[in-house]
Amino acid sequence: MTRNIIQNICAAGLIAMATFSACTKDFENINTPPTSVTTVDPGLLMARILRDGTFQESGELPNTKFGSWIQHWAGGPVVPVSRYFEGPDNQVWTQHFTLLRNIIQIKKELSGKEVAPEGRSKLAITEIYEVYLYQRLTDLYGDIPYSDVTTSDKEINRTPKFDKQEDIYPELVTKLDGALARLTVGDPSYGTSDFFYNGNIDKWKKFGNSLKLKLGMRMRYANASLAQKTVTEAMTSPLGLIAANSDNAAVPTFNNAQAENQNPVLRQVTTGSADLRYLANTLVDVLKSYNDPRLPLLAQPVTVNGVATYRGIGVALTDNELSQLIRANYSTANTSTWFSLTFAPIPVYAMTYSDICFYKAEAALLGWGATSANAQTYFTDGVKAAFALPPYNLSTIPASYEQSVINLNGLTDEQKMEKIATQKWISLFGRNMEAFAEWRRTGYPILTPGPNPGSTNGRIPRRAIYSSEEAELNKAHLQEAVSRMTNGDSFLSKVWWDKKQ
Repeated sequence: MTRNIIQNICAAGLIAMATFSACTKDFENINTPPTSVTTVDPGLLMARILRDGTFQESGELPNTKFGSWIQHWAGGPVVPVSRYFEGPDNQVWTQHFTLLRNIIQIKKELSGKEVAPEGRSKLAITEIYEVYLYQRLTDLYGDIPYSDVTTSDKEINRTPKFDKQEDIYPELVTKLDGALARLTVGDPSYGTSDFFYNGNIDKWKKFGNSLKLKLGMRMRYANASLAQKTVTEAMTSPLGLIAANSDNAAVPTFNNAQAENQNPVLRQVTTGSADLRYLANTLVDVLKSYNDPRLPLLAQPVTVNGVATYRGIGVALTDNELSQLIRANYSTANTSTWFSLTFAPIPVYAMTYSDICFYKAEAALLGWGATSANAQTYFTDGVKAAFALPPYNLSTIPASYEQSVINLNGLTDEQKMEKIATQKWISLFGRNMEAFAEWRRTGYPILTPGPNPGSTNGRIPRRAIYSSEEAELNKAHLQEAVSRMTNGDSFLSKVWWDKKQ
């Protein structure tokens, strides 16, 4: 049933996208013929939203550049922004607001059922994922339209104001709390249209509370009091947190299906440019230094001077350096796992148990809802959970790895934080936007920019650049938002929560 839904939701998505584009698209009066589709099954819409929203984390251009900035992927000439050349992110911006418009359509379809069992929990699930999308969007850009975004499918506000990120975050926590309070076990849900949990409301409670933990921790260096309150509430909530890999929020994929239903990492080899396939030297070298058992399952070995090895390409190389590369000497993602049409399909993850374990370990270091004595246990659990995920499927951590690489004994809290954040960075391979956010927030691992200066004088970007459509259709509000940024609408301006020195 799940596969049939994935392969048939395109029609619903096309209807929705035709009706609801980005928040400031030019909407004119539309004559609706009597035979036009005016309603859409909320389940089909939700299936499309979850699928597209999850796949966008790790898709091809323009999203792979975020993976290059945090040095998972190498990129090249075909991905110029991976070399720190600035340009607007129209596609990423439009993708998110298209999904948010589809959420508006679901709310329309379920209007009047907000407190009734047949709509209450469906709407709560929809709003939880809406919070997830808004957090990702504001994390990429900073200030974004939020409070002024149209809530009607009939009257479109083409010039919404840009809310400050510092105002959006508390609102997201409040919205999330309200949605969690309305989730009711026994209510009708989305069933098999729900790729994450097949309509299991208890698991949505865990997901929503885990999202609250993520929201709180993201604010750690910008609003410590609200961050501590939010994190502590999530850590101690009776709703629970994602507690095992069986609780992971993920969308299934099918290797032998049409390209858009393949894991986006696999799709880079079936439909994408060769430049999108090579791993960055930073990721490969860190895994080699750890003797990490995931390395041979992640990277394809190459033979250099008769010796089999793993070798990544440097990031943001100059034209001269790129012209001298012999690509056969560098590792792609493994062609027997990620880049294989015959390997067991690898799900695409939105949130995992390992994510939550790493947040819990960080919270324990801070004494937020746990004690420092718990940090090692949470950290080890997170690494074990990351090892067990496909395509690695490793049931245990080697004793030497546990004793050295992830042992927190005798370290300062900041040294412990570096180890925790570095393991999270590894585990987030394939989830480019989330990895980019967590690297900016924690500062780990410490990355050295590539040699190409690009538009940033050789500095790694800190945010995405607004869509050029905003400059055309919503210029006044865009300029107001840009005026609040230290470096304007550039890669080097920091979002509100990016305050760690």
